[in-house]
Amino acid sequence: MLRRRQLLIASGLGACLPARAQTRSVTDSAGRRVNVPAQVQRIFPAGPPAAIWLYTLAPDALMGWPRANRGPELEFLLPGVGNRPEVGRLTGRGNTTNLEQLLASKPDLIVDAGSTRQTFVELADRVQAQTGIPYALLDGRLEATARGYTLLGELTGRVERAATLARYAQDTLRTVRERVARAASQPRVYYARGPEGLETGLGGSINVEMFEAMGIRHVAAGLQGGLATVSIEQVLGWDPEVIVTIDQTFAQTVATNPLWRSVCAVKSGRVHLSPKLPFGWIDFPPSVNRLPGLWWLGSKVFPSLFPEDLATLTRDFYQLFYQVDLSAAQVQRVLAGRS
Repeated sequence: MLRRRQLLIASGLGACLPARAQTRSVTDSAGRRVNVPAQVQRIFPAGPPAAIWLYTLAPDALMGWPRANRGPELEFLLPGVGNRPEVGRLTGRGNTTNLEQLLASKPDLIVDAGSTRQTFVELADRVQAQTGIPYALLDGRLEATARGYTLLGELTGRVERAATLARYAQDTLRTVRERVARAASQPRVYYARGPEGLETGLGGSINVEMFEAMGIRHVAAGLQGGLATVSIEQVLGWDPEVIVTIDQTFAQTVATNPLWRSVCAVKSGRVHLSPKLPFGWIDFPPSVNRLPGLWWLGSKVFPSLFPEDLATLTRDFYQLFYQVDLSAAQVQRVLAGRS
């Protein structure tokens, strides 16, 4: 009887404790056990990819953005969320948040999305130990998107919505892979970055992960590494049949540039400027914004295998993930690739 009374008293006290004191243990993508508050209401994104993951699943809990969104981007984001303040970043180049600022902002949880290599595990462990704030890592690889949403739903308590977004990601990746696998031949594809078009992603680079995840062979795949600057002679040697770019200047000038004039893709008019509002569809940043990019890329490289109406796909994705309804004019602006 005494034992039962003690248990009841203890449980009653537990119910009165603040939400942070009532924790649950969740295993993140790096295999780390993270003790998360029962109610997660304020989440700090460690970098741009994590901010987009959080915006699509739990916009109410997103504290801010690593970089403040600009006017053209705000048009395609929820009012009151897209314009939340710039909070800096903990990971990647140009990390701008120190631990004092982080503690002062009082987040319930820190989330990073991207690599789960030891370097990022050590950073997460160190920040968590120094601040007492739980820090979870999501596997940011495209093929892990569905699993990432499932984990993020568990971390944030948004399980049902997470399941819906995970299903979309899983179905999309499976479908585009199956179609590319049916292609009779693989055109030579080059990914051009920068106004000169001479920056590209090498094999295994996060910048060309979309191509590789779909089974599309890009011409620089034989060279392993990250982003690299190549010579025009190298591009001429590859002679790509399709060029995909995120640079508006390059897209506008390549057709009249004598250095590029003899390239097969330029001669045939198959240079395609990727959409980027509010976030890039290829790799800028590499997050769940790449999901519509899978359909877009498939339609540019294998048009006969991807007959879907891109306008409808765009409108549906933005409604489901970004939670905004686009007009026909806005859809066309997105697909034109211009900001």
